[in-house]
Amino acid sequence: MLKVRYLFPVVASVFLSCATVKPLPDPGVETGVSRSLANYRKANISDVHYLMELDIPAEKDKRIGALAEISFQLKSTKYPLQLDFKEDQSRIQKLLVNGLPIQIQLREEHLLIDQKYLKSGKNVVNLEFQAGDGALNRNADYLYTLFVPDRARTVFPCFDQPDMKAVYTLTLKVPQDWKAIANAELRDSSLTNTRKTYRFKTSDTISTYLFSFAAGKFEKMNARMDHLNANFLYRETDTAKLNHSLNEIFKIHGNSLKFMEYWTGIPYPFQKFDFVSIPDFQFGGMEHVGAIQYKESSLFLDGGATKDQLNSRNNLIAHETAHIWFGDLVTMNWFTDVWMKEVFANFMADKSTEELTGKADFDLKFLVDHFPAAYGVDRSIGANPIRQDLDNLKDAGTLYGNIIYHKAPIMMRQLERMMGKEKFQQGVREYLKKFANGNASWPDLITILDKYADADLQQWNKVWVNDSGRPVVDYQLEKKDGKITGFRIQQKPEYSNAAGNGNKKIWPQLFELSLYYPGGVKELTVNLNAKEVEVKAAIGMDVPLFVQFNSSGQGYGVWPVDPAMFSAFDQIELPLNRASAYISLFENMLNGRSVKPTALLDLLMSRLGQEKEELNLKLMTGYISTIFWEFTDSQERLAIHSKLEKILWNAMVNQPLANHKKILFKAYQDVFLSKAASDQLFLIWKSQQAPKGLILSEDDYTALTFALALRMDDNASLLQSQLARIKNSDRRKRFEYIKPAVSAELSDRNAFFKRLELKANREKEANVGVALYYLHHPLRQATSIVYLRKSLEMLAEIQTTGDIFFPQSWLQSTFSYYQNEEAARVVTDFLNAHQDYNPKLKAKILQATDYLFRASRLRSGKD
Repeated sequence: MLKVRYLFPVVASVFLSCATVKPLPDPGVETGVSRSLANYRKANISDVHYLMELDIPAEKDKRIGALAEISFQLKSTKYPLQLDFKEDQSRIQKLLVNGLPIQIQLREEHLLIDQKYLKSGKNVVNLEFQAGDGALNRNADYLYTLFVPDRARTVFPCFDQPDMKAVYTLTLKVPQDWKAIANAELRDSSLTNTRKTYRFKTSDTISTYLFSFAAGKFEKMNARMDHLNANFLYRETDTAKLNHSLNEIFKIHGNSLKFMEYWTGIPYPFQKFDFVSIPDFQFGGMEHVGAIQYKESSLFLDGGATKDQLNSRNNLIAHETAHIWFGDLVTMNWFTDVWMKEVFANFMADKSTEELTGKADFDLKFLVDHFPAAYGVDRSIGANPIRQDLDNLKDAGTLYGNIIYHKAPIMMRQLERMMGKEKFQQGVREYLKKFANGNASWPDLITILDKYADADLQQWNKVWVNDSGRPVVDYQLEKKDGKITGFRIQQKPEYSNAAGNGNKKIWPQLFELSLYYPGGVKELTVNLNAKEVEVKAAIGMDVPLFVQFNSSGQGYGVWPVDPAMFSAFDQIELPLNRASAYISLFENMLNGRSVKPTALLDLLMSRLGQEKEELNLKLMTGYISTIFWEFTDSQERLAIHSKLEKILWNAMVNQPLANHKKILFKAYQDVFLSKAASDQLFLIWKSQQAPKGLILSEDDYTALTFALALRMDDNASLLQSQLARIKNSDRRKRFEYIKPAVSAELSDRNAFFKRLELKANREKEANVGVALYYLHHPLRQATSIVYLRKSLEMLAEIQTTGDIFFPQSWLQSTFSYYQNEEAARVVTDFLNAHQDYNPKLKAKILQATDYLFRASRLRSGKD
């Protein structure tokens, strides 16, 4: 048991008379952090300073002893003070308020302090307690915090809401061979016997979800990135990955930092810039001030990395760097506007890429990165708007998803295009300077931007930000004597609401329309700002071979496809135009609109040997996989797999570029069913000799192992042999976790799924998602369908106990490949039996099962 020490922060005291304070409503006491509690505390509490000391044992099953001192200014003592602590009361040993020991009262996840112990002005709360483990991510020889959106309260008592910014003075006691980083610079460190103490300076002013530290057995590199030095902690051991990645990681950070300082006009605003890579991290990255966290596999790439992987790493680093200004420096008032920090992080990451690669590459990357992902949610009946309501922070995790990460950047690009780049930048700079080191909301930003815009942004905001869905676009082309005499374009919502009001919605946007002729292409810009518009510029032009809507890839919706495009696809010369065509064809196929799955599959297969752009090849092979596994049945697959295998293999062999080869090889590995293909891949696995010109890493051979294992009646020897090849301890643990989900033995798979009922067996959420993908693979669905009902029943607990992306990952990994009526009935019956189900979780279910119900409708001919 730790002895209580009294820690005294240096915080200025400001006395505020209660006579000047407006009456505040009773916030009540309820689980989570309600909006009413948050509003009350924001109006009543300020100047918060946390001093904290954590004594972390080497053994992960031992509790962490903690001391904390929380000081703050209080205006009113009318109601009890509530500190959020989602743990058992037994973890708190001592509590003192303004120097007086008081009785510990923990109720509805709040530590309650009676007003008789409080005073107007400065108050100090001292605690001795055992830290909760809920968001400490403890492993055998390292740990890291991840408090977004409201999980700081699972570790220590605090005011866990984004607009209660505070400063932190942290001390960590850890095993002597552990390294550590936190938000602030290291003040000093000392060794005592087998323990090391890290004492950090007082941090910058940040929200609780951004408070962070990581400690453990890491390697450390210090290097320059632009004008800053940074420390990087990592656990990767692969020499090839280290040699190819370490310097590049610092270089990308430096480029991103330089761009953000230039674009915002604000120098790097915090005291230091460090980062750490985490094996099997739950997210791609997390923007903790001074201690950014990344998924290790996303940063460390070898010589065989594809363009998509390299782009993803660039974008990830640029995204987290952009968060320093959008999210860290200026933070949302409430998680209703969490999308703001994400849209700007993605949008700025994209813009920094444009500076490095040029407009053509940027346009293509933006299209393939954002549009398919946004459509994946917005086309479903569970689609959510960009900006969503939130009554309690305990449900904040349900707000995250592809709409805020992918539709929002599309919206922002349309907004920038409508305003003009210079005016848009001026407005955003004003916003950042006005709210620096504070909090703001979307209305705050849109009000500022409105001053710089000619259009009515408030009206535009209603359909793009506050509502869900996308338009379905159609057209009529009239012609006479080889000339266009009329060209009208209409838009309507994909879905109408019960009252029919949805039919009146329009999505104001600019897009490009291309008319293809034997000698070239004519591109027109169309302002789709009404339910119907006429393309006057097209009148009098020659009738084209075909027309392509949204050829530049900036318009949002289901765009019509000219049937003549199929036979003249070779006329589309620009990679960007082809990518837009592939996406439009796929979306029309899903809507049962002019394109059949078999016809699109044939077109994509015919173009595999002709497509030269790597990002397009990745897009195409993804669509091929989706159609093959989700929109054909087992008999149809047997009829086409040999042809598909041959086309993929030949395209791979004949492809001169290594990255293109790898994409095609991965696609072949994904869809193969024949014995000949299995034998060929097994020989590659056994000899570890990749086809000529192809580079395969250890991770690639692991993926090949799992693909082979799914198709074997006895795979124990194969799995054990691959495990023996893996030397890195973190990757071995990952393999060992996934292995029973891939096992040929049904009893192993049943036992694995049963173990998932315990939270302790779901701690590595990234690994859970991969394991569920194999567990529910189409080749295993005859036995895995029995897990579906229980998977839905567990969802509410998954949302409560998991991190923000876990419910979505859980559902997508489970349901993505099902297409039969039995699976659809499981979902329908569950929703019918739970009429009062959490609406945001219901929406997640409908999003994740969109393909399931579409496949059923397409196969039954209902669309």
